[in-house]
Amino acid sequence: MSRMRLQRALARAGVASRRKAEDLIRAGSVRVNGETATIGTSVDPERDVVTVRGRRLTPAVPTWIALHKPLGYVVTRSDPRNRPTVFELLPKVRALTYVGRLDLMTSGLLLLTTDGELAHRLMHPRYAVPRTYRALVHGRRADEIREVLRRPVVIEGRPVQLVESRVRAQGTSTELWLRLAEGRYRIVRRLCERVGLKVERLTRMSYGPVHLGRLQSGAWRHLSKQEREAIEVMCGGLSTG
Repeated sequence: MSRMRLQRALARAGVASRRKAEDLIRAGSVRVNGETATIGTSVDPERDVVTVRGRRLTPAVPTWIALHKPLGYVVTRSDPRNRPTVFELLPKVRALTYVGRLDLMTSGLLLLTTDGELAHRLMHPRYAVPRTYRALVHGRRADEIREVLRRPVVIEGRPVQLVESRVRAQGTSTELWLRLAEGRYRIVRRLCERVGLKVERLTRMSYGPVHLGRLQSGAWRHLSKQEREAIEVMCGGLSTG
């Protein structure tokens, strides 16, 4: 496990919220390797001995799951219209939350975690975490689409953060691969609509360092250690916690 701020380690272990953890540190109730801790102390919860009022901290390892969301599932725990939800496909894990929504008719990679702070960072515009989508569209020729995507596409007064695009004719339709460094609500569909395209099928292929790969529709897997560490690096979580 990477080094992190002590208050984050306490929060992740379920001792207290970050603010309450800071109060415990200031009160001298927390020791690291036998020494009284101070605000700003960094720890490796798997190697350092951390005690709170004499009781040793047991490090909590966050759960990270990659799900291949099928079409027709909503990203919520319960639905008033009784539509199937993604949580029906997943193991029962306390405090599991999703990282960015996918709408009812969008399939593909959905990340879920018990680490609420890193989930927030993955979605926050500050970190510009890239997402890759594959869309099957129609409405304009492939060469026209390439040309229009060379210019910024503005939605709600802000240009879409399009990092890369690939366009390929596929029968009477066109296949788009779009890499975006943002996640505004329904942003791919809105981008396509803005440039005169109708989406036939939309799939999220990657989110940050995690890729959908060969994961079958409706299936899930735990993230690897390498993927979890890559998320921490991407979101600035290694040293700042």
